Formats: sequence, C-alpha cells, structure tokens
Amino acid sequence: MGASLSVFTRCCSISGIYKSLDTQVLLCSASSLAIGKALDVSGAAQSIAHTALSFGNGSSLMLLVCTYFMASLLTELITNTAAAVLMFPIVMAAAETLGVDVKPFIIALMMAASASFATPIGYQTNLMVYGPGGYKFRDYVVFGGLLNVTVGIATVAIIPLLWPELNG
Repeated sequence: MGASLSVFTRCCSISGIYKSLDTQVLLCSASSLAIGKALDVSGAAQSIAHTALSFGNGSSLMLLVCTYFMASLLTELITNTAAAVLMFPIVMAAAETLGVDVKPFIIALMMAASASFATPIGYQTNLMVYGPGGYKFRDYVVFGGLLNVTVGIATVAIIPLLWPELNG
C-alpha cells in the first residue's frame, strides 16, 4: 500500500521503484525459501534434526543451545533471512521429535538470526559501515563476537525461564 501511495502521490515513479529493487537480495530470499522447503520435503531437515538431537542426548535444553549456535553461525555467513529459513524446518522437526513446544526454539532461532555482529558480511548495515568506518574484519570478529556470545548467553538463559518445561 505504501508503494502504491508513493506512486499515486508522485513521490516516486514506477521506474524509480524498479531501479531501487535489490535483485540479489530478492534472489537470495527466494532461493533460501526454496532450499528450506526442499530440506523439509526431502526429509533432510528430519535427518539433520535427529543428528542434532543425538549430540544433546535428546535434551530440549541442549537442542535450544544447538539451535542458537547453528543459527548464529549461519547468519554470519549468509543473510539472516536465509539462515532463519534454512534452520526453521530443522528446528520444527527436532522439537516435534522431542514432543516439546516449538515456540522457544523459534525464539532462539529468531534471536540468533538477528544477532549478526561478528562479520561484516552477515548483515547489510555491517557491510555499509565496514569501508567508510575504516574497520578491519578482525574488529567485527573480536567486538561483534563478544556481543554475539553475550546475546546468546542471555537468550539461552532467559528462554528456559519463560518455558520451564525445557529444564526437565
């Protein structure tokens, strides 16, 4: 509606809208949705979920930690949207296998995918300030990594307080 209103009020033209579209972001989002669906339909998400559960001996708390860690790692390498879309079917399958509420794991996934501080390539604004700010890749790893760990610890500590069934 906002785009339509902008064209209707002549704040911008249709050609201006087309020029401002970032096709790489659109392509990445569309392909990550397709990959996420393929993971779900092919059974790969279920297989990855079983592997993740075997590392944590079927513990829902360990699954929460693994969810945060895997999503956090992915979001530093690819876009946060792609990381969330790729992890979503895996997290759903793992929670269903354990027979627990999926909401706390989705919140952990959401927080991890949004906490992209440790690389300049993980999020657009990181990349936008990388050159003009005179930052080095190491700056992101050191300071952003510390921030990632802090957010991760806080997330994994608070979620079980809201969902006590994860502790047992």
